[in-house]
Amino acid sequence: MRTLPNSLHDEAAARLREQIFSGALPPGGFLDEVALCERLAISRTPLREALKVLVAEGLLRHEPRRGCFVAEVTERDLDEIFPVIALLEGRAAHEATHKAGAADIAALESLHQRLRDCAEGGHVTAYYEANYAIHEAFITLAGNRWLAQVIGDLRKILRLSRLQSLQAPGRMQQSLAEHLAVFAALKARDSDAAEEAMRTHVLRQREALREVALNHQSKLG
Repeated sequence: MRTLPNSLHDEAAARLREQIFSGALPPGGFLDEVALCERLAISRTPLREALKVLVAEGLLRHEPRRGCFVAEVTERDLDEIFPVIALLEGRAAHEATHKAGAADIAALESLHQRLRDCAEGGHVTAYYEANYAIHEAFITLAGNRWLAQVIGDLRKILRLSRLQSLQAPGRMQQSLAEHLAVFAALKARDSDAAEEAMRTHVLRQREALREVALNHQSKLG
């Protein structure tokens, strides 16, 4: 079977992914293929290939004879995903601790200083960016492509929740302390402690999201 040029459906998948994450394509929303072809200026075939990619990633769900819908993340999904990603990111921290060199630690020191500055200044968006960079740095240092791939896939699903853990009162300072604990363990070359601290950090993100969801529901009610 002849495959399509990657540039066509990969680009379409990337643009749809961006629209899903931005909320332009809202959770539960139906994807009108005709309208999408016009919007993306592509034909039906590469669009359908792109939709298959996003279904495989879990960002869309396909219903026979109805079409594709943007996936919705439930509280149960979050309860099931976070323990898994905590294990995976914990393992990444474990492996990174063994492999980090002096230059790597210096780079992490700079990232953690940026995180401190963002927390002290109350800069939420910048804090998220620094937080993401630190997680990525640990995953890169681990050098395990399978870990990186699975963590990346799960992160895409988590982004569908559109809730932000830092909205929970006091969460930014708590998150900073958790990150510093992971980094301290890495600098001490204590891989088990680094793994445990990272797992704790990720699981506390889940608790913060639960608090944010409950506060949101109480306001709506």
